[in-house]
Amino acid sequence: MGDPTYAQPDRHGRPALPEPVTAAGRDGLAALLARPERAVVALDFDGTLAPIVADPEQARAHPDAVPALAALAPRLRSAAVVTGRPAGVAVRYGGFAGVPGLDHLVVLGHYGAERWDAVTGTVQAAEAHPGVAAVRAELPGFLDTIGAWRGTWIEEKGRALAVHTRRAQDPQAAYDTLRAPLTELAHRHGLIVEPGRMVLELRPPGMDKGVALAAYLREVGAESVLYAGDDLGDLPAFAAVDKLRADGVAGLLVCSGSAEVTELSDRADLVVAGPAGVVNLLSSLVAALPEA
Repeated sequence: MGDPTYAQPDRHGRPALPEPVTAAGRDGLAALLARPERAVVALDFDGTLAPIVADPEQARAHPDAVPALAALAPRLRSAAVVTGRPAGVAVRYGGFAGVPGLDHLVVLGHYGAERWDAVTGTVQAAEAHPGVAAVRAELPGFLDTIGAWRGTWIEEKGRALAVHTRRAQDPQAAYDTLRAPLTELAHRHGLIVEPGRMVLELRPPGMDKGVALAAYLREVGAESVLYAGDDLGDLPAFAAVDKLRADGVAGLLVCSGSAEVTELSDRADLVVAGPAGVVNLLSSLVAALPEA
């Protein structure tokens, strides 16, 4: 897709509307600005709306993320958060509930297996995969047996489990050591491993951010979509937007920039500087739209 670019503020320090580096991205941005009422802005949570932290339970949305999203969302067909976290956890950590302007926000949690709707304030969920319970029981002893317990940390995600290595003495070495054994363990129980930024998530197959995003866009009849993510788990959503663009749905792919995941930035139409850059992008979209 060519070299991505970082959006910069204008000379007054206000967020300037960036120009995507690809023709498809420019078309996606133009479609969103021309008919925002037919557009969906979909965002990953960790690393996109919330900074990456060593303890995932301490992750919170950037302090300006909710105000920026609340200013933009009423102008759109819909705003959505697409995350591997449980939907309720993302709502709590994001501070999304009861916010004026986010009346129709949807959170697609667990890669679409759970859905929180701001209209009802409730979570709808599919039946849990039995392999998750089996892995939950086996995982602590499994890590101890292979000598990978020190510095690793298991995150309980309800419908999935994640093993983090960011706290290890050598996070990358621990990650590399664990990837094959955890993949074998996951497959034994009918699960898959989703790699991420110093984290390996064991979860059921058949759902990913691309499946969840495409289904939601069909449901709301979107004519254009902006999707922003930061990690390997966002690649299926990027692929879904690529396919939708081939089918006539305009799309803009945004990477919440990270030196850890160049696969995403290499495919993006636009790279912004982490959650703060995402907030600036949302604010610049609000400023660029005509008065309602």
